[in-house]
Order: sequence, then structure tokens, then C-alpha cells
Amino acid sequence: MRDTRESRLLLVLLVSVAFALITMDIRSGDNSPLDGAREAAASVFGPVEEGVAGAVDPVANAISAVRESGDRRTRISELERENAELRQQLGSEEHRDSRIEQLDEMLRTAGAGQYGIVGAQVIAIGAAQGFSWTVTIDAGSEDGLTRDMTVLNGDGLVGRVTTVGPGTATVLLANDPGFTVGTRLEGSEELGLATGRGDNTLDVQLINQQARVQEGDRMVTFGSEENRPFVPGVPVGEVVNVERSTGDLTRTVQVQPYVAFTQLDLVGVVVEPPRDNPRDSVLPPRPEDEARNEEQERDGDAGADADADADAGAADGGGEDDDPATRS
Repeated sequence: MRDTRESRLLLVLLVSVAFALITMDIRSGDNSPLDGAREAAASVFGPVEEGVAGAVDPVANAISAVRESGDRRTRISELERENAELRQQLGSEEHRDSRIEQLDEMLRTAGAGQYGIVGAQVIAIGAAQGFSWTVTIDAGSEDGLTRDMTVLNGDGLVGRVTTVGPGTATVLLANDPGFTVGTRLEGSEELGLATGRGDNTLDVQLINQQARVQEGDRMVTFGSEENRPFVPGVPVGEVVNVERSTGDLTRTVQVQPYVAFTQLDLVGVVVEPPRDNPRDSVLPPRPEDEARNEEQERDGDAGADADADADAGAADGGGEDDDPATRS
């Protein structure tokens, strides 16, 4: 009984002291005399509390880890986005440079043949009106196009216009099995008829069975009456295979077209034919001719430099002779 009374008295005393301390701390505000004791206790028990909290609160740790991981993922996403943007920019620049090169080559071809052209872009491919090798271009009657016009690009013959709408037109490609064009061999003037095979080669039937032809020989379009559907002189391709004569009235050779029909982008439709037949002038220079021309240019530059050095030396020598101090 006594122990119970003493315990109660001790409990009341402790509660009273605690209440008094709390009251003192609240009334003192920031200048509480208990701040020192509180800081000392925090320094002693703080690390223990953090360790215990970390051990007993894995959820908080997981949330923190997810938050940090999320920040890293956000940064990684930003870097990936920046990388994609750079790649897209580089791709756009490469595409732009490619189109500029295509346009330059097409204008060179048109200029060499004196063809008046309307530029267009391939906007669709596939079967049209039963044709297996056709493309649709974004130019039509509003741009001056009509049926049976020659279509080319910087490499050579692409095909001919078959149908025309106000703003679009369909082009039958030269590799279509239903496509036929008159050809002429460079130099020998041998005539033939080229027909598409549905792949990357053309069959050319030479009219002269005894025609002398070999691999590497080049062909251009012969031209049609009133330049429809084909104007003359457009590069067609190079001979890659020569079949032996079998006694037929004609001789067949295989020709590799200059144009890559699966990589068409910019094309030109000939709306004004040349005044004169360009014959072989539109064909690109042969590699050996280019090398020879480059060598001649280098020799010419070297000769010009030597002449310039000689003239400079003569000028210096003449100046010394005319110097009054030298004469004296």
C-alpha cells in the first residue's frame, strides 16, 4: 500500500515538473533555456534514430530510391530525346543535300540536252491503270503536262507520262515490261528497241544483226516523231551482256539503266523539246575521260605556275638592271 502511494506521489511530481518545463519552453520561444539540452540530446540520439528509422521504415527508403531513380530516368530520357533530335536534324540535312545534288544533276542533264523541263516530285508508287511499274508525280495539266511526255532525272531516262490530272500525273517507268523506246548506240549509231523486264535491266533488240557491240557501250534515246513520247539524246544505259547471234533478224543485248527506279525522288518532265538533236552530248563523261581531263587540268595549272614564276623572275632581273645604283 505504501509503495503504491509513493509511486503515485512520484508520478504526480514528475508530471508536474514536465508540465512546468513545457510551459517554460513554450513561453521562452526561441530563447528557451532547454535548447542546449535539446541539441545535446539530438546529437546523441539522432544517429540512433536515423538508423532505427532506416531499419524499420523500408517504405521511406524505397520512395527515396524511386525518386532518385526517376530523376536519373528523366535525365536519360532528356538525353535520348536530344540525341533523337540531333539525328533527325542530321537526317534532314542529309536529305536536303541529297535533293540539292539531285536537282543539280537534273539541271545539268536538261541543260546539256537543251530540254525545257517542269520539275516534280514522286509522291506515290504502285500499280495504276493495270501497269506494274508506275509512279505518281505532283505535277499535272495545270503545270503544262500532257500525255506522252518524256520523264528524266539527273541520271537519264525515267519513263513517259501516261495519264494526267490537274495537279498530278502517272509515269510509266522504263523498266516496265510494257515499256518500249527507240535507242541509238553511242558512236556507231546502231538503232534498237529497248523493252523493260520488270527488274534492273532492259532488253534491247538491235536492228542490225551484225552490229558490233560490246559490254560498256552506251545508249541514248533515238527520239520519236514530233518528240512524242520521247525526245532524242536522253541517256538510257550501258550494255552489260551481249548475246551471240543466232540467225535471227535482230540481235539482243542487255542494258543496265542509268536510273535507279527504286530510288526515285525528283524528276523532270520535258515540256519543250530541243531545237537540235543533242546526240551523245548528254551522256556523262566516262571515268577514263574524267581522269584524263583532270590530268590535263593539273598539267595546265602546273604550266601556268611555271610561266608565272618565269615572268616573275624576268621582272626581278629587269628591275636590277634598271637600278641606277647597279649601273654605277
